[in-house]
Amino acid sequence: MTEIDIRSKKRLKPADVLGLNFIREPAVYVYRPYPRQGLRSHIMEVLKPEDVRVEKHGVERDGVTWYPRARPVKMLRLFRTRFRPREDALEEIRRPKIIESYLPAENIARSEEFLVDYAVSGKTEILLCGLQVFVEGEILDPWTLDADKHVSELLSCISAVRGSGDVKLDDARWCRLQTEVEVFIRSIMRMIRKSGMIPDLAGIGNILLTPAGRIRLVDINNICRVHFDEKIHLDDKDYPACDKSIEALYLLERHLLTPDVDIASPPYGHFLQPDRMAEVRKMEEQFYERLEADGR
Repeated sequence: MTEIDIRSKKRLKPADVLGLNFIREPAVYVYRPYPRQGLRSHIMEVLKPEDVRVEKHGVERDGVTWYPRARPVKMLRLFRTRFRPREDALEEIRRPKIIESYLPAENIARSEEFLVDYAVSGKTEILLCGLQVFVEGEILDPWTLDADKHVSELLSCISAVRGSGDVKLDDARWCRLQTEVEVFIRSIMRMIRKSGMIPDLAGIGNILLTPAGRIRLVDINNICRVHFDEKIHLDDKDYPACDKSIEALYLLERHLLTPDVDIASPPYGHFLQPDRMAEVRKMEEQFYERLEADGR
């Protein structure tokens, strides 16, 4: 039984996971913090011990010793939220199912969500966990896309040629990327129309582009309702997630699909008005100021 609640910790160590009452002892896998942590959950790499040994000690190939980084079998997510009652946790589990019903399986990082009895400080509480598929890829950041840099970076990822300074635009690869972007955007638009919900597209690292040129949404737990009213709605972390996700969707469409996309068309017309966007930026700045004050 642990005495320090892991949900309150800013970052977990492998020993924190191995000390959990629901982790098998001796552990079958090695757990390592993932470089990209989330606000709503701790994220740990689940690794095979033999892969970690090779990473540490190397393997000889053709007279050369290589140190390949261990590739996660899964990603273990331990949610920070304290759920009372159990129905709240079950509602959280339903969120990824909404996304799965609108986005193709190839465009999301599927996760198996489950509840455990978490023993902490002499009592047992509900802890939501998830085992998510590991997605290898580069961050597709809507906020840094521009005409000068994004083409070579994205094409480099698609070609699996990392670090190459001579990446030329290939029409076939570019068309393949645009097809992928169109499917992704149309699926999100359909989700907005049919369910009145949108996934969190705003967070840096929420969307990845795989070496095969596939767009994958990895943050599948945070979705918010799309309100077509004058109020700027905040999520449970006091972030204007809906407005920023709509803006992110617009930037993806503008830079990767249709440069002359109509900003007045739905849903953009309602959320991307200059005065509203200025107010959203203020709220976003306040959000990050709070995070910095909390040391995150």
